[in-house]
Amino acid sequence: MLRGAIVGLGNVAVHGHLPGWLRRGDVEIVATTDVDPARRRDAAERLPGARWYESPDALMTRADLDFVDICTPPSSHALLAQRALQRGLHVLCEKPLVTTHADLEAVTRAAAETGRVVHSVHNWRYAPIIRRAGEIIRDGAIGQVRHVVWQTLRTKPAGARDDGKGNWRVDPAIAGGGVLTDHGWHVFYVLRWLIGSEPTAIWATLETRRHKQWAVEDTATLRVTFPEATADVLLTWAAAERRTWAELVGTRGTLRLEDDTLVLAPAERPHDESRWPCPPALSEGSYHAEWFDRVIDDFLGTITSAGTSNGNLAEAVSCAMLEACARTSNRLGESVTLPLTHAPSESL
Repeated sequence: MLRGAIVGLGNVAVHGHLPGWLRRGDVEIVATTDVDPARRRDAAERLPGARWYESPDALMTRADLDFVDICTPPSSHALLAQRALQRGLHVLCEKPLVTTHADLEAVTRAAAETGRVVHSVHNWRYAPIIRRAGEIIRDGAIGQVRHVVWQTLRTKPAGARDDGKGNWRVDPAIAGGGVLTDHGWHVFYVLRWLIGSEPTAIWATLETRRHKQWAVEDTATLRVTFPEATADVLLTWAAAERRTWAELVGTRGTLRLEDDTLVLAPAERPHDESRWPCPPALSEGSYHAEWFDRVIDDFLGTITSAGTSNGNLAEAVSCAMLEACARTSNRLGESVTLPLTHAPSESL
């Protein structure tokens, strides 16, 4: 029985993580904390056996903990992860794992020095439509992926649990960035997995099309280059509808992700389509509790498999570098090659 603690009891913890932890018979959440003391009541109702702590530092002094699940806003991730690692704890952390290059180096170094796992919540990897798309691609149905078009369309960012105090997702000091930070990470790791190779360059334009009152971008237009493929990506909080859509063009056919339906069209018979319903839709909800079970499986599997390479951390590093390069590209007005030969000045 592994014993864990949740740091931060916002929407993603309550609606996304807690249901998954409570379904487990091999894990017990024994401690919680949040900067808002009013959430102590929620903790008592949802986790009556867990002890409330006034601060993460106090929580991490428990000698019986195995891991922490960090569900706080992004600006706090790196410091909390480092403190947990230094206490000998494994770390599960919401995306983005970090918001600066210095933090990326510090967290990865601490993980290496302590021999503890750092695992980022890349839950879109486990959406039914993404998993099925991966199976079709691996089976060779569309051949080698050459080009991807991806659109994540939203009318606004997901709400925060403390909406009355303002949404932290549009505060650059807390969120690190706007739609690129919030949605870009998901697209980056999904593209990397579906295409099956590391990105080599990125071009980006970041804009505020509608929500002029915010100090973060509400739209990001990207071109990500891979060794044998390209991906054109649109991420926006300024759309007229809420929808997620993608098209993967391969040497033998095309695969479309139409929110909750997967459509395969062979190159030789483009009208002879095969369709698979894959609910729930990628645009349905913001917390995806039903995908979190597989995140837990992979996290615990990495903890219990001594010597196993942490592919998730490598994936997070790739996402962090892509975001950093995208912001550099936007500033310079040109494509930026990966990996960086120097740390960018921009936040990740």
